Amino acid sequence: MKYNKQIIVALDFSTEKACLDFLQNIDPSLCRVKVGKELFTRCGPVLVTQIKALGYDVFLDLKFHDIPNTVAEALKAAADLGVWMVNVHASGGKAMLNASREALNFDKAPLLIAVTVLTSMGAKDLVQIAVNNSPQQQVQLLADLAVNSGLDGVVCSAQETEILRSQCPNDFKLITPGIRPSGDNADDQKRVVTPRSALDQGSNYLVIGRPITQVSMPADKLNSIIQEIEA
Repeated sequence: MKYNKQIIVALDFSTEKACLDFLQNIDPSLCRVKVGKELFTRCGPVLVTQIKALGYDVFLDLKFHDIPNTVAEALKAAADLGVWMVNVHASGGKAMLNASREALNFDKAPLLIAVTVLTSMGAKDLVQIAVNNSPQQQVQLLADLAVNSGLDGVVCSAQETEILRSQCPNDFKLITPGIRPSGDNADDQKRVVTPRSALDQGSNYLVIGRPITQVSMPADKLNSIIQEIEA
């Protein structure tokens, strides 16, 4: 399998300095990066601009979930930052997803992705919020909603990618968190797979955080994961 920049490194840092120091140690030609809630809340849009200036494509992972107009305006603000990809919660419903699509209906807009079921959630967690579907059933339902709303893809566990790949259009993107290289700890993720397995099952992009960001030699770890994918 040829590697084609499918890795998205999750920048789960609490300070601007820690984030930028880390980015000096890896190569933007080998990966994309994800800015999530903690880093964005602490450091704001200015840091996104700095990361882009280093040559990285940015996935702004804020998982917008609100009334349609509020989400639409937030997405326009994200697009103004020049990010590569943004996401919303599919559970926000059809009206919110339609408004999201309309807000980014222009040339060179960021990819618009919907979150289905968080990879930290299992069947018991869904029951606690009155969802009686299995994780797979709920992911399928929400992915279908995203397809019908014209979104570009979904975030899902790799354990659902095979069935989603058969259910969704060929150009529909599947973004997979909960990725752990062979031999690594699962941490707090309940539904995890290896990078190569995820891609083989139909994932387009792999979100990988701690296995790369919390090691002493992140560039070496990134390269080893790429080698695992290509082996």
